[in-house]
Amino acid sequence: MPPAVRFGVNYTPSQGWFHHWLDFDLDSVRADLDSIAALGLDHIRVFPLWPYFQPNRTLIRPRAVEQLLALADAAAERGLDIGVDGLQGHLSSFDFLPAWTATWHRRNLFTDPDVVEGEAAYLRTLAAALADRPTFLGMTIGNEVNQFAAGPHPDPDPVTPEQAGRWIARLLAACAEGAPGTPHLHACYDATWYQDDQPFTPEHAARLGDLTAVHSWVFNGTAQRHGPTGTATEHHAAYLVELSKAWADDPHRPVWLQEVGAPAPLIPAAHAAAFTEATVANALDCPDLWGVTWWCSHDVSRDLADFPELEYGLGLLTNDRRPKPAADTLSRIVRERPSGPPAPRTTALAVDTTPGRSVCAPGGAVFEAFARLTAQGARPTTVLASRADDRDHLAARGITEVVTPAQVTE
Repeated sequence: MPPAVRFGVNYTPSQGWFHHWLDFDLDSVRADLDSIAALGLDHIRVFPLWPYFQPNRTLIRPRAVEQLLALADAAAERGLDIGVDGLQGHLSSFDFLPAWTATWHRRNLFTDPDVVEGEAAYLRTLAAALADRPTFLGMTIGNEVNQFAAGPHPDPDPVTPEQAGRWIARLLAACAEGAPGTPHLHACYDATWYQDDQPFTPEHAARLGDLTAVHSWVFNGTAQRHGPTGTATEHHAAYLVELSKAWADDPHRPVWLQEVGAPAPLIPAAHAAAFTEATVANALDCPDLWGVTWWCSHDVSRDLADFPELEYGLGLLTNDRRPKPAADTLSRIVRERPSGPPAPRTTALAVDTTPGRSVCAPGGAVFEAFARLTAQGARPTTVLASRADDRDHLAARGITEVVTPAQVTE
């Protein structure tokens, strides 16, 4: 029997947002964690802000690391495991890069040897500090670091796919040096799957690290095109989980739905609970799902300026730690989750990205065909067109039928 699907939340502190590391208040953190644990969740994903922890390439602040460990221990006391993202990097429209990578010291995040070794030292240090905690789930290299590698970022760090792969491998190795035997991974936003010129590729996402991470946000054109209750919108997370499997070499590689949320106004606040219900139920129908980690725990305080409007209300809990309807919905799903794994998805949609990965994006042939199949009652997955005749691969995944997007009619 495969392990039960994990349910957690991306921890956004109710006081000070991620700037709380500057004025770390363990009592406030404990109160936040109490409100998370009350929902019945089993883990949190935590974000040290990189420039606060490593303000100089050769200075990783011991006090900051101690605070991270204090947070991990407080979570453990409440039955919450902890996964840690290292390079923050990018969060909620803000970039957090240390001064030794910017302006007068501008160096490429992915290819400059000194920067990469500084990053490796930082990740190794965090992993080693956490390695003896039994509740430590492992390191994620960083949060959506691929957004620094290409447009629409206003000041990207150019990197080729080959260089991106070497960078990922080096930093995963650093995590393993710090915490050997613990699963470590990297996480990209959906440009990896959808953007033709994104140098972080689906192969990287589905083959490097111990799990595949997908981040599902329907403000990427999905909800704009299909509406808040459209099949494609309510199945977007499931689509990304199944899309990732086309590139995986392991037919049962675990996939972590590491971020998913209900962004207003595309998902109106009054509909957030229903969207949560549909999104999670559909994701749970995906074999080999490791876990669902909702974005996010607590709303951003209106005392903080300049966030995009949608960021303020994404929490399951208000800024004063009161559960919202989506929180109640997720809590109920956790209590009522299915006891066994879902059946294999036997129909596979062939994915040919020769024209570009945008065929997989909202409006693209693969994306829209998957939505049509789903609306027709099928439970599709995906397979690379180059593997569509590989009987051993199809059998290992339980696939009995392969169709092309052109074959999927209204």
